[in-house]
Amino acid sequence: MVNPGSSSQPPPVTAGSLSWKRCAGCGGKIADRFLLYAMDSYWHSRCLKCSCCQAQLGDIGTSCYTKSGMILCRNDYIRLFGNSGACSACGQSIPASELVMRAQGNVYHLKCFTCSTCRNRLVPGDRFHYINGSLFCEHDRPTALINGHLNSLQSNPLLPDQKCLQCPQEVPPEAVEYHASVAALFLLDLAKAKWPGCQGGTMIVP
Repeated sequence: MVNPGSSSQPPPVTAGSLSWKRCAGCGGKIADRFLLYAMDSYWHSRCLKCSCCQAQLGDIGTSCYTKSGMILCRNDYIRLFGNSGACSACGQSIPASELVMRAQGNVYHLKCFTCSTCRNRLVPGDRFHYINGSLFCEHDRPTALINGHLNSLQSNPLLPDQKCLQCPQEVPPEAVEYHASVAALFLLDLAKAKWPGCQGGTMIVP
């Protein structure tokens, strides 16, 4: 198992030394015939899993991706951090070691994740609205949201409906109140919704 972008190579392992190798995942001794090496540690093949989808990485490829302490399969790395490595706001590259913010599949530098109106930075825990590709803080959200005139937003193809996790209802995007989260800490962006017929629940934003 190889970490792309990492120059570290596993130390040589002899048959006699396997008995004292400890798995970084479970902490148990590795007595298996095969073991994996990632993030400068040894792993049971069953213990090296994607932090997001829990896939056993030894079964799906010969490489894994690491960022901010997470171990990821290729698909989840691209989903969380983008495949271009570029910030959706400024277009500049995002170093592999840098934390990012996410909204609707777009990735941003922390400093670029700002309200489109007041330019104040949105930080983890802040509520925001994502409309037509733009970010708005709670204070500067469009008047249409505040006054309840939602016709123009309901037909917006860029904002697909979400399903509530507590009931089978479709929740239109204008009802979703997003909460900013650092992808490296939470893996998935979380949103909360309040809609007629539903008591409100956690929504997972793709």
